[in-house]
Amino acid sequence: MTDEAQRIIDDTFDVLVKTYAPQPVVMDRGQGCRAWDTDGKEYLDFAAGIAVASLGHAHPALLETINTQAARLMACQASYATKEKLQAAKILVEHSCFDLVYFSNSGTEGIETAIKMARKWAYDHKGHDCHEIIAFHNSFHGRSMGAASLTEKCHSQPYFGPYLPGVHFATFNDIDSVRALVSDKTAAIFIEPVQGEGGLAVADQAFMNDLRALCDERRIALVFDEIQCGMGRLGTFFAYENWGVEPDIVCLAKGIGSGFPVGAVVAKGEFGAVLVPGTHGTTYGGNPLACAVAATVMKELLAPGFLENVRATSALFFEGLEDLKRKTNKITAIKGMGLMVGLDTGVEIKALLRGLQDNGLMATQAGKATLRLTPPLIAGKAEIEDALEIIGKTLAETE
Repeated sequence: MTDEAQRIIDDTFDVLVKTYAPQPVVMDRGQGCRAWDTDGKEYLDFAAGIAVASLGHAHPALLETINTQAARLMACQASYATKEKLQAAKILVEHSCFDLVYFSNSGTEGIETAIKMARKWAYDHKGHDCHEIIAFHNSFHGRSMGAASLTEKCHSQPYFGPYLPGVHFATFNDIDSVRALVSDKTAAIFIEPVQGEGGLAVADQAFMNDLRALCDERRIALVFDEIQCGMGRLGTFFAYENWGVEPDIVCLAKGIGSGFPVGAVVAKGEFGAVLVPGTHGTTYGGNPLACAVAATVMKELLAPGFLENVRATSALFFEGLEDLKRKTNKITAIKGMGLMVGLDTGVEIKALLRGLQDNGLMATQAGKATLRLTPPLIAGKAEIEDALEIIGKTLAETE
């Protein structure tokens, strides 16, 4: 690292609140699936902002949309209709089982919206004391107070308490643990179909079927957090399509903006209709620029062959990792789905991440010790082969 890069790092983190440990590089630019730091070093970006840059860096369609829309109209009050908002909302409704859309700034804001939506629905339709929520161990739903209350990490961070009351945690993929927590006060169940920060655990088909049946039986809102696993990440437009189970509410963000901050909550009619003027709102959510970007990203995802390529690339990646596992005793588990991939290894995770970075691959950590690989959805055979080579090389070098 050059002295100039170190100066930028030091000066930056001198004036920032220390919510993140600084990386030993200064990022400069990106193109496609690759990024470069200010020293000119090239990286294969298999972090993508943690499943954010779905179209990679500097995608031409996205750049054209941002430049064109920014010159026309960037902001207006949420009470005004715009062509961009209508277009993005129609794409979401026409390619899903949902009826209504709420645009947010982020995934966390979307979770807060879904909490209020589910509680208001239960208040109106089940009873005024029906407000409890079931989430899952190893969950992650965000860092604002409501979202953090649904995230198991709240148990290790008592200094932010008191958290939202009435939240209970079940065991992922264990329907009996869910049934044991359900009562007449249960308003909603929140679940990530593939747990992100929880280590890339994938929901079982039978578990999803049972969860939907339980919610139908007890009139409970079923909420899918697809912030990380949705919008093409699993090879389908919505994540829920992989299980053939329809939730009542879905939260989206990350990949829907491919780097631009935008989120959405989509809901079936009876759930979305409970939020009326005065019950909820947003300053920036649904602004024309964000909606134009989201519409452009979704059109790319829905273009002929795009999702098929995601599925083919995923299959190639998993096959390559299985082959690598056979050749080395350092990979203990391969997890995840689509292009949301996790590796458990015998290598200390921080050392592995440093080694990968040194060898030109950007990745992230999930849970306590899982390597998370979330490449741009435009990745293909060449990028997968390069990533496999770097992973193999790094594992061989790292104790």
